[in-house]
Amino acid sequence: MREYKRVHSNDVTKAAKDALVRRGVKIEDIAKIVYEMQSPYNHGLTLEHCINSVERVMMKREVQHSILVGVELDELAEKKMLSYPLQALVEHDEGLFGVDETIALGSVLTYGSIALTTYGHLDKKKIGIIKKLDTKAGQKVHTFLDDLVGSIAACAASRIAHRMRDLEEEGETFKDIPPAELGPKGEDLPVDDE
Repeated sequence: MREYKRVHSNDVTKAAKDALVRRGVKIEDIAKIVYEMQSPYNHGLTLEHCINSVERVMMKREVQHSILVGVELDELAEKKMLSYPLQALVEHDEGLFGVDETIALGSVLTYGSIALTTYGHLDKKKIGIIKKLDTKAGQKVHTFLDDLVGSIAACAASRIAHRMRDLEEEGETFKDIPPAELGPKGEDLPVDDE
């Protein structure tokens, strides 16, 4: 049996972030979706709060693993390296091919029913960069990436909604807290939060 050296979580985090950048997605692009979804309900919410929330979601291993798998499949499809019929299904984002949504939902479920319903909304409305990624023009394949971006945005929006409830109970709003303090009260910023 081959010896296995466990992959350090910092390497996985960096690889997931690098995969998004390589595919043309910035944290701020996702944060803009979160801001659009949450700003009507959260007084004082800023884009910086949303960026912080996206960054925190990106620290979740389930999210990182989903990104790595999905982006890899998109890239292999672009290079025509998948076997038939999977190549055709992924390359053309076949309507009944739901594995892309299934992978995205796996990470959404870690953030509860609010994230799930928000993801469903984003999957239908294609807000922000999701719409650009969902467009099938050109040689790029984003069958998995558009759903993954939607799942990250949904999770980050859910974090904000839950934090808003905490703030309301304390008589505060997002205007009262700096973006870096977006986690739940007393949270010490662990790698796997909430």
